[in-house]
Amino acid sequence: MIATGAKRRIFVVGGLALSLFPVVYLHFVSGGLSPIRYTISDYVFVSGGTGLLAATALTLAAASALLIKDLRRPAAWLMGLWSAGLTVATIFPTDPEGVPTSFSGLVHRYAGAVMFVSLPLAGLLISRSYPKLRALAVVSGAASAAFLLSHVSIHGFSARGLAERVLFAVLYGLLFALAGMRRTS
Repeated sequence: MIATGAKRRIFVVGGLALSLFPVVYLHFVSGGLSPIRYTISDYVFVSGGTGLLAATALTLAAASALLIKDLRRPAAWLMGLWSAGLTVATIFPTDPEGVPTSFSGLVHRYAGAVMFVSLPLAGLLISRSYPKLRALAVVSGAASAAFLLSHVSIHGFSARGLAERVLFAVLYGLLFALAGMRRTS
C-alpha cells in the first residue's frame, strides 16, 4: 500500500505533467503569435484558447495546492498565494495588446504579480531546510524579477513572452522538485 503522502506526490506530478499539454498545444496552433513578444495569457485570444488556458492554469493550481500539506508556514501560505493567483488570473483574463486596461486586465496583472513573487519566495524558504533546492529557488527568483522587469518596453522591443516562458520552465522545475521531496519546510 502506498502512503498518503506518496499518493499525494503522485497526484502532484501527474497534475503538473497534465497541465503542460494544453499550453504546449496552444503554442503549436496559435497562428503565429510570437512566443518572444506575447505572454502565455495572450493565448486566450486564440481559437479555443480560453478553455485550454483554463485547463492548464487550474490543473497547475490544483497540483500546487496539493503540496501545501507538506509545507510549513509561511511557505504554505506562499504556495496558497501562488495557487490562488493562478485561479484569479484564469477568472480575470488579460486584455488584448493596444487596448486600454480593463478591470479584468488589471486584476489579471496583479494576480500574476502575486503568483510570480510568491512561488519563488516559497522556494527560497523551503531551500533553507533543503539546500539542494537553493540554486533552483534563486534562479526562480531571478527569472521572476526578469519577467516583471520585461514589462518595461525599450524602443518598442518586447521580450516579455520569452521572459515568462523561461520563468514558467523554472517554476515547473521547482514544483516537480518539491513534489519529489518527502517533507518540506
